[in-house]
Amino acid sequence: MEEKILYKEESYKIIGICMNIHSIMGIGFLEAVYCEVLEKEFIKNNIPYQREVKLDLYFNGDKLEKKYKADFLCFDNIILEIKSVSYLHENFTKQTINYLKATNKKLGILINFGEKSLKYKRIVNL
Repeated sequence: MEEKILYKEESYKIIGICMNIHSIMGIGFLEAVYCEVLEKEFIKNNIPYQREVKLDLYFNGDKLEKKYKADFLCFDNIILEIKSVSYLHENFTKQTINYLKATNKKLGILINFGEKSLKYKRIVNL
């Protein structure tokens, strides 16, 4: 039985762009620098995105006053969280899971530019 990968093509494009950025820039820059470069690459590659978009949060179906500010929302469905740290701590994964649940989005991609090779996690909210 073939397993269906959620937003497969979209994820592939996003991760590929991140890998290219990492191979050119390497490690050592602040998260904001990688985000700026990523935005330029999204434009160049016609990736639909919103940067630092405020998303509504929900608890038990009730909309909260507080908003969550995603680094990027790509293709209107994929939350992209950018990090530039020595390793991806499990708290970053838990945080992304919480964001997915609270915003009712189905896929988050956690990217870390701070390691020798680019690290990423696809996180699915079922």
